[in-house]
Amino acid sequence: MSVIRPEGWLLETPENREALHGVPSLLKARDEGRTLEARAVICDSGHNLIVDLECMKGIIPRQEGALGIDDGSIRDIAVISRVNKPVCFKVLEISHQPDGKNVAILSRRAAQSEARRLYISRLAPGDVIDARVTHLEPFGCFVDIGCGIASLIPIDLISVSRISHPRDRFHVGQDIKAVVKSVEDGERVCLSHKELLGTWEQNAAHFMPGETVAGVVRSIESYGIFVELAPNLAGLAEPKEDVRPGQHASVYIKNLIPEKMKVKLIIVDSFDAEYKTGEPEYFITSGHIARWMYSPPECERVVETVFEAPGDPY
Repeated sequence: MSVIRPEGWLLETPENREALHGVPSLLKARDEGRTLEARAVICDSGHNLIVDLECMKGIIPRQEGALGIDDGSIRDIAVISRVNKPVCFKVLEISHQPDGKNVAILSRRAAQSEARRLYISRLAPGDVIDARVTHLEPFGCFVDIGCGIASLIPIDLISVSRISHPRDRFHVGQDIKAVVKSVEDGERVCLSHKELLGTWEQNAAHFMPGETVAGVVRSIESYGIFVELAPNLAGLAEPKEDVRPGQHASVYIKNLIPEKMKVKLIIVDSFDAEYKTGEPEYFITSGHIARWMYSPPECERVVETVFEAPGDPY
């Protein structure tokens, strides 16, 4: 299966830069059917994208700006929002203008169509892929999974530890890993993320009873306070006054109980802080997952994700 990367991955590669060098190399890329990338600098009043090819101006006509523009299933904002960002494209032709200058006519839609045919349509539940965060909404994280084709990671699938907003985990432009949750009609891909962040045991192995460690307060209940130690591991602390969700905390680890999948904590201190979101620690970075078991073997409660139905080929 061909692997198609998110927009921006090709931009600074030697092969891409060489292809943008002049007319002969652009025509060669066209004849070879290669996908190239350059920066969009203007979206004109007709919603045509103007692309800086360095050697000449490139134009992506509105109808070639994205899959779905022509039938209205994708709004023009999908094109407008590409200004000052990398865009992928196929070279359609080099047009010689009356003033003697050359203009390249390009198609982002053609690059996306190829990506859907050769890559997106062949993805299967459980495949681990690359993605780039494009924007964040309260309900989830939108990512580019190849040539600007969008997919969603719902907020409840970002991590085991619950968060109030995807910005608690990600920032726009960040390159992440994701796992395919489902594929509908060979086009609509839904993703998950939590399965790549490790099991209860893998996360708990970083901590020992008697340690005082950093945490983030995630929720406050009548019976205690949930504090996140890692994206896939949270513990329950005893009630304490003047603690609020979103605060950072120093917490003392009383006990780790694998058979109950519990971490018992005491909050030493809680405070407001604006620490930057760290890069995810992935325990799985490639390949395919058929079944992921979060809970320890000795735990009576089973927490798992099954990506294939019985009879699937994996």
